[in-house]
Amino acid sequence: MKLSDILSVLEEMAPLGYAEDFDNVGLLVGNPNQEIDGVLVCHDALESVIDEAISKKCNLVVCFHPILFSGIKKITGKNYVERAILKAIKNDIAIYAVHTALDNHQKGVNKIFCDALGLKHSKVLIPKENYIQKLVTYTIPENFEKLRNALFDAGAGTIGNYEDCSFNSKGIGTYLGNENSNPQIGERFEFVENEEIKIEMTFEKHLQGKILKALFKNHVYEEVAYEIYQLENKHQNIGLGRVGEFENPLSETEFLQLVKEKLQCEGIRHSAFTGKSIKKVAVLGGSGSFAIKNAISSGADAYLTADLKYHQFYEAENQLLLADIGHFESERFTKNYIVDFLKEKITNFAPNSLQCGIILSEENTNPVKYF
Repeated sequence: MKLSDILSVLEEMAPLGYAEDFDNVGLLVGNPNQEIDGVLVCHDALESVIDEAISKKCNLVVCFHPILFSGIKKITGKNYVERAILKAIKNDIAIYAVHTALDNHQKGVNKIFCDALGLKHSKVLIPKENYIQKLVTYTIPENFEKLRNALFDAGAGTIGNYEDCSFNSKGIGTYLGNENSNPQIGERFEFVENEEIKIEMTFEKHLQGKILKALFKNHVYEEVAYEIYQLENKHQNIGLGRVGEFENPLSETEFLQLVKEKLQCEGIRHSAFTGKSIKKVAVLGGSGSFAIKNAISSGADAYLTADLKYHQFYEAENQLLLADIGHFESERFTKNYIVDFLKEKITNFAPNSLQCGIILSEENTNPVKYF
């Protein structure tokens, strides 16, 4: 398969528009036109993982963390990042990272986190802001159904658990075409008053190009009148972290033991016990100290994340149990999800040299060790 075909599937799994502004996601190394012989999915695209890709004849590495994160001015092999990039380029291996694009997805990192613990009815902890836009356009009744359906097919009109959402109202549109016009209704220099239907629907920001393409392709007018607004509504299904509940409450020690077993933690740092039962739990995979207040506001009895500093444990304020379970541990099942998704979506990819063209890396890239 061409890399560009696989990129479309990866974009479906974790739209790059979902990523945080600080992040560096997508294709980091490689040419979209290159032919892919095998895909290796990993957590971190380290040099050892590139070696594994070479040995297993995989020339695409899909990683969770971007190996290229900050700006880089030289590639001389002086550190682990440059060595991995050099080896990938030398061996024509492409690298693609998903990171916060999958963090923010409703089925991504934190949903996987909740599922691993057995949490039910989970919802987003910090809904994404400035991500919902609204399209307003106008057309004649004869074009209305075709145009609206095309916009639905392009991804517009989804609100929470509902699809094909729109508001439609009738009115009178007017226009007068000049000597260069070619009006669908009426003649040049003729003032036209015509019944029109106003269509309004929301969409996710990253779909704007696709929405506009559908609009122009399916509209009958020579000049398409439309407006796009940025809404202040938060996106309830996209964002960082999640909050879910156990069916039955656990004691704090039972809870930590469960977390340790389910996420295979070698050690858990936590704040002082509150003495309360644990039923409602907030989670945020990776570095999540910034969301402690959000977890408290959600009414969670416990908050699981990673990379907490000494003084941040005080922020629990005896309102919840704050636990640092380890960065890698909080995201450990993400690569399994990526492999399963790719195998489900790409069913015709099985190079002759491999039994399956999509492989889970066997390298443990967790840099934190416990004594």
